[in-house]
Amino acid sequence: MTRARRAFPANISALVSDVDGTLLTDGKLLSRAARSAVAALGECGIPFAITSSRPPRGLRMLVETLGITTPLVAFNGGVLATPDLAVIEQHLLPPAVARRAVETLVESGVQAWVYAGQDWLVLDPVGPLVAREARALQFPPVVVEAFGSALDAAGKIVGVSEDAVLLARCERKARALFGGDAAVARSQPHSMEITHPLANKGTALVALSRLLAIPSEEIAVIGDGGNDVAMFGQAGLSIAMGNAAPSVRRAADLVTESNEKEGFAKAVASFVIAAARPPRRPAGSGRDRFPPAACHE
Repeated sequence: MTRARRAFPANISALVSDVDGTLLTDGKLLSRAARSAVAALGECGIPFAITSSRPPRGLRMLVETLGITTPLVAFNGGVLATPDLAVIEQHLLPPAVARRAVETLVESGVQAWVYAGQDWLVLDPVGPLVAREARALQFPPVVVEAFGSALDAAGKIVGVSEDAVLLARCERKARALFGGDAAVARSQPHSMEITHPLANKGTALVALSRLLAIPSEEIAVIGDGGNDVAMFGQAGLSIAMGNAAPSVRRAADLVTESNEKEGFAKAVASFVIAAARPPRRPAGSGRDRFPPAACHE
């Protein structure tokens, strides 16, 4: 692990982690070391939250395994939900934008997926990466002949292609087409997400800070994707995974090992718990529902 631009902030009171490529291995597995790291955070009274481009339902297995009690940030910030998947806040795509997004993907030769409510809708059940996504989310898609009314309440539209060049070209086209009407982001090499313009991890971190009653400057974040950079700028401490693209690593304060070399667990021990301090706000604040971070006096 390497130290980057600045020293630790005076206090780290919470950690927000990306999921795929950060908390999980490339095989979508949660390692024993990662589980132990989250448990260590709990022992130190440091709230742990997850943020992902996944739908809320696709985070359920982590809630159960890790005992997460904080709000879930799904769809890159498009939905904030309770651990039992009840919606707290959401930013859905305007229906006209959702329809244009699907048309743009189809015209470009890119497969379109639509996430609406708790469902993942596809037109082609044997299309590229469908089986892999189903394994990762741990639930199957709903196969439809047309997306229809689902586009009236879409939280995220995904363009998927095994042709990276084609997808990059489609991404540029989508950015030019939608401008400020939608956020276009890449979280993985073979998929791009189209969401509401306020559905980004930076805006979501501000909302999460408010819900947890913890100042954003006391929150550490960790991630590997281009969609994680927005939250890097809002956090007190940002950590990039070693498997992140160079541009993502340059945007972070610190860089840890890759997700295949226990980078998450190492960052928790060396960067987060090492920077934790007891809370300094008076009793009666919203933080009282969490135990104090007392591992490092």
